[in-house]
Formats: sequence, structure tokens, C-alpha cells
Amino acid sequence: MASVMDRAASAAASPSPRPVFEVEGLHVDYLTEHGVLHAVRDVSLAIHEHESFGLVGESGSGKSTLLHTLAGQHRVTRGTVRLGAVDPATLPPEELVHLVGLVPQNPLDILYADSVARECRESDTEHAAPAGTTRSLLDQILPGVPDRAHPRDLSEGQQLALALAVVLVGRPPVVLLDEPTRGLDYSAKHALVATLQRLRDAGCAVVVATHDVELAAEVADRVILLGDGEVVADEAARELLAGSPAFSPQVARVAHPAPLLTVREAVAVLVSHV
Repeated sequence: MASVMDRAASAAASPSPRPVFEVEGLHVDYLTEHGVLHAVRDVSLAIHEHESFGLVGESGSGKSTLLHTLAGQHRVTRGTVRLGAVDPATLPPEELVHLVGLVPQNPLDILYADSVARECRESDTEHAAPAGTTRSLLDQILPGVPDRAHPRDLSEGQQLALALAVVLVGRPPVVLLDEPTRGLDYSAKHALVATLQRLRDAGCAVVVATHDVELAAEVADRVILLGDGEVVADEAARELLAGSPAFSPQVARVAHPAPLLTVREAVAVLVSHV
């Protein structure tokens, strides 16, 4: 079985990419000891194949709630969420994992085995994948993760890579990540960026909820800025990140008014002038 990571990245994208998620007038409320919390308020958006999407905003802005609602983990108060023709919250887990994959803030929340090797074997069995599929995905994301190690003993980058491999073995066309760069060193973050770019190029829709505007600048085609549960802005990543005083990456601040977002872009400009 070919994995998500093996899909032809060179295949031409459709002139009109197919929407995989459509959200209309979404409200998600929680009942707390202090009353009703309106976590997401009147959000509408469409997420397409071949698209990488960043959700940014301050803590409490609704990023994680929106992401987990897309993953079918929260019931909608009002409005609609459609994954294809269905509400993801109505799908059984064994069906949902093949349509949308979520990597939570703490990767250990979805890692249960006592070794990397066993985690990979059980993932293959759960998804009816050929033996070695999850291990192969892990090696593509971050080579060298030791088979005998307990997942709790891995670095945060290795835990993230293992969790992402477990999610991708189901071949979901939508991949959601919640604050994936928390605690990552530079090399692990670089490996994550490369993986997310390959997924998008292979046709996946990738949605990342993050405080890390540098990550959003590297991987996002579009960015939604949330505030108090509402959409403050929904724009192309370059326009929003370059023009936001609070959410622009460091390169954009240094290079202003040049429309540069990443170190890679800045180096390319410098090389072209040598």
C-alpha cells in the first residue's frame, strides 16, 4: 500500500482544488463553572487539497478548539462542519482515522506501546498496513529513532515524528497538528517543515495551529488569525504575516519593506546579489 508520503509530489494540482473541509457559521460553546464559554464564534472557512493552512492567535483565541472540532472531537453548538459530505464528529474512530489525522500538542497522548518498534508494529496492525509501513514513514520523517527506546524516553522531536508516522499510516487526506514545534530543536523543526511541505505537495490538506509564526511562514499558504474565538483575518500567508506587527516573523521585521518571510528567502536574495 502506498503511503501518503509516497504519493507523486510532481503530480499537477487541479486548477480548482477540491475543498476537503467546509465550515459555515461555526459556534462551539463549553459549559464551565463560570458559565458558558464561547470558544469558537461564527467561523466560516474552506480548506482545500494541496493547501497548507496556519491557525494563529494568542492563547485562548480558539485555535485548538477549532482544530479539534475539525478532527471530530467536539460537538458543534451551531453551524456546520463538513468533511466531504459528513460531520466528522458523527464518524466512528476506525473510519475517521482514514479521513483526518490529528497530532495533538502532546504526542504521547496517542502513543501507547512500550517501545518504538512495538508502536510501529501495532500501528501497522491497527490500520491493516503491510509490516514495516509505520517504521518506513518514521524513517522518512526523522531517521534514526531507536527501535528499543520507550516513547517516553525519546526527545520531543522524536516523539512528534513517531506520532506523525502513526497518524499518516492511515493515509488521511487531511492532517492536523496542534502546536507541533513546542520544545523542538532546529534540526527537528527543519525535518517537520520538510515533511509538511511534502504532504501538501502530495495533495494533502495540512492545518497547523501554532504560536510559532516562523513555522507558519515556512509552511502555510493561507493564515487565519483568530481572536476571542472569531476570525480577525483570513489572508494569503505572505500578506498577513508580512503586514502584522504582532505576528510577523523575525525575517519580515528585519527585511521590511522587502516582502521576505523566511531565512531561506533572505539567503536566496543575498546570493542573487553576490
